[in-house]
Amino acid sequence: MVLPIHDINPLRRRPVVTWLLIAVNVVVFVFFEPVVTSVAGADTTTPASVCEQERFFDRWGAVPTEILENRPASKALTGQAVGVDPQGHVLCQQESPPPYTKPPVLSVLTAMFLHGSWLHLLGNMLFLGVFGNNVEDRMGRFLYLIFYLACGYVATYGFALFESDSTTTLIGASGAVAGVLGAYLVVFPRARVIGLVTFLFFLPFWLPAWIVLGFWFLLQYVYFIGMGVAEGGSVAYGAHVVGFVFGALAVLPFVRKLRAAGPARYQPPDQWWVRRMPWP
Repeated sequence: MVLPIHDINPLRRRPVVTWLLIAVNVVVFVFFEPVVTSVAGADTTTPASVCEQERFFDRWGAVPTEILENRPASKALTGQAVGVDPQGHVLCQQESPPPYTKPPVLSVLTAMFLHGSWLHLLGNMLFLGVFGNNVEDRMGRFLYLIFYLACGYVATYGFALFESDSTTTLIGASGAVAGVLGAYLVVFPRARVIGLVTFLFFLPFWLPAWIVLGFWFLLQYVYFIGMGVAEGGSVAYGAHVVGFVFGALAVLPFVRKLRAAGPARYQPPDQWWVRRMPWP
């Protein structure tokens, strides 16, 4: 696994939309979501906190059966715990009908700004911050925002088609971010990316984008088809695959125009830690 931290790809303008998307995701997570893990990943759960988090995600997240049928569920969680099953799973109280109105189509949008843990949030925002700025720069701010949201919608509905009977709530910006990664790979396959290689004790290396993003996509696909063993069975790898493929195909017809829209020549970065890297 390669953890990207910076790309050598000059910009013409500030990536305002990318910064805004990151800010909204962080604000929603910190100030609105019931979080049951600490920044360091320590488990701070109680049965009540688990049910409160599930209630929140049940209301604002996307559920495959709901969005495919365009019909909200007839029951909703109350946030109250009623016990624990023999396997250790918390049992949460339900009520019918739900005390709120949940349009399934809009739940896809709200789900894009929710995250289940600090690790989930920081991982998505890291990839968005590294790769989203250049995609925004070439597309323009408004078109980039539409593209980002479209990737999220396509990824969510694509996952729902693969898991049409699932009532598990889908949350996270992963599908939309995956679409941005697919677009970046098509437009900037040879861009230099500084990455920390996890299996080499997080040593930094510069690598071409096609290796970093190609390897990332390969991992998602392997986990999606069940050939790999991933940590955390709740990760929606299908949404990652669908979002990435859609993002790549969506920009493919316009790749020459997008490449021509960039800066005329390379501008070296100013960060001291970047200057010390062994660039070719």
